[in-house]
Amino acid sequence: MRLKYILILSVSITILSFEGCKKDVKPKVDEPVPSTKFTIPTYADDYSSIASWSNRNNWNLANVHDPSVAYYNGYYYMYGTDASYGNEAVGHGHFQGKRSTDLANWEWVGGPFYAAPTWVADSLNAIRSRMGLGAITKDNIGYDYWAPVVRRVTVGGHDILRMYYSIVIENYIKTGNANTAANFDGSWSERAFIGMCESTDPAGAVWTDKGFVTCSSSDRGKNYNRTSLSDWNAYFYFNAIDPTYIVGPGGKHYLIHGSWHSGFALLQLDATTGKPINTLGEPYANSASELTARYGARIGTRTALSRWQGSEAPEVIYKDGYYYLFMAYDGLDVPYNTRVVRSANIEGPYLDITGRNCTTGSGDCYPIVTHPYKFNLSNGWVGISHCCIFQKENTNEWFYMSQARLPVNVGGNAYSNAIMMGHVRRIVWCPASPGEPDNLWPIALPERYAAVPDFGTITKDSIVGTWEHINLKYSYGQQDGATTLTLKADGTMSGALSGNWSYDAAKKQLTMGQVIVCVEREVDWEATPRRVTFVYAGTAENLNATYWGKKAK
Repeated sequence: MRLKYILILSVSITILSFEGCKKDVKPKVDEPVPSTKFTIPTYADDYSSIASWSNRNNWNLANVHDPSVAYYNGYYYMYGTDASYGNEAVGHGHFQGKRSTDLANWEWVGGPFYAAPTWVADSLNAIRSRMGLGAITKDNIGYDYWAPVVRRVTVGGHDILRMYYSIVIENYIKTGNANTAANFDGSWSERAFIGMCESTDPAGAVWTDKGFVTCSSSDRGKNYNRTSLSDWNAYFYFNAIDPTYIVGPGGKHYLIHGSWHSGFALLQLDATTGKPINTLGEPYANSASELTARYGARIGTRTALSRWQGSEAPEVIYKDGYYYLFMAYDGLDVPYNTRVVRSANIEGPYLDITGRNCTTGSGDCYPIVTHPYKFNLSNGWVGISHCCIFQKENTNEWFYMSQARLPVNVGGNAYSNAIMMGHVRRIVWCPASPGEPDNLWPIALPERYAAVPDFGTITKDSIVGTWEHINLKYSYGQQDGATTLTLKADGTMSGALSGNWSYDAAKKQLTMGQVIVCVEREVDWEATPRRVTFVYAGTAENLNATYWGKKAK
């Protein structure tokens, strides 16, 4: 059972929407005139006024949840969980997507199918039969569609898009009845399945389903009993949701998946078929070691002995000798936040910036990549996680994309926390300390990507002034707020931080005490009108937090 429930309430309300301002950006006096013009995105953060299905071509990044992005034939294609404000997308196909050429403006595209593939019910009932349980009729199976991952791969000399997707069965195991409190039968809810499909025509929503890849698996044999609805000691060891997919530098293909229960499983795949190279066998065993020998080694867990650990959504990339494993912590509505660990080997061990071992479950890991936050004069954002990480085509630029939600009761809307806007953010690679300039860790920038062109060198004089500084620290379910930081021309700081600062213009690195942050240009999305400004992001080995900043003036 996956306890990351998505509550999207159907509502019929009218909320005033602001359109933002569209303008050509003028450089500051200390910057050269850019060689090209660009337009700041104007789509509103509160999209409730255009949330209806008939407006889907105007959604842009509205209604994005658990996204995954891959580049194919000139477009970045993004697909995500079946979730929409007011459930407007229900009945219109599964794993719908968007595509973009610039990562700032997106258009809607259809998903791979409209109904659950027949293999899901067939596989479910075949397992139930072998467990001595009766079949659940197909019309009575409750399906949820979650968290696909999409990658461009080369098969037979041709580039294709390959998608792994999650389909969760919500019925109770014992009786097969619908998962309601009234129907509780003393058992856990049924398993999730991961399937795979492929496409050479994602623009036309033409996909070929390839069927079963893996499913939720238990180390407790057939003992699926649950003492009560408040019992969180889950039956399943690995929860078959939230897949991520990577082709390592040696050409080997891997699937990593899992959430909340016992951690993340690693399966090696056949490069051509996309299926596990080993036979999985029955999705239950009498011990964890027997199970993991077939269903995948556990490479990450927040707490080693917990079956309810508040960690999910693994995403893995490879860069400069390391596999970086990004993870979502906590519930998705408000507290959702992102962490990252790394390993020289795909199998682990995955260590955080301080050396904590995520593979053995030594506790919360750092650095923080994103967290609920609030700049001044804005509502800010919450629920920022379940990310995808991808590289911009033919560049060295890396990007973070996830959902973000508005806080509760924004603009008098009782359901504003169900507004899910897709956030694309550039990643900066930050030194772990001034003494470790080459020990670089990925942190997302505090403002969303708007394809701001290169205005030239960010000078030391540009840094001087007043900033909104956020100590982005872990505070469960709370937004980290901004305080004023003044960087003075004499190299001293006042306000949120004190002491001295220095700046390396060649590296775009600002040193504030024992923390180095990376400085970039982005759009101030909270300003009216939106405008280009400077931002920074960075962390430190012993900070247990991240510094985010935006220049105010």
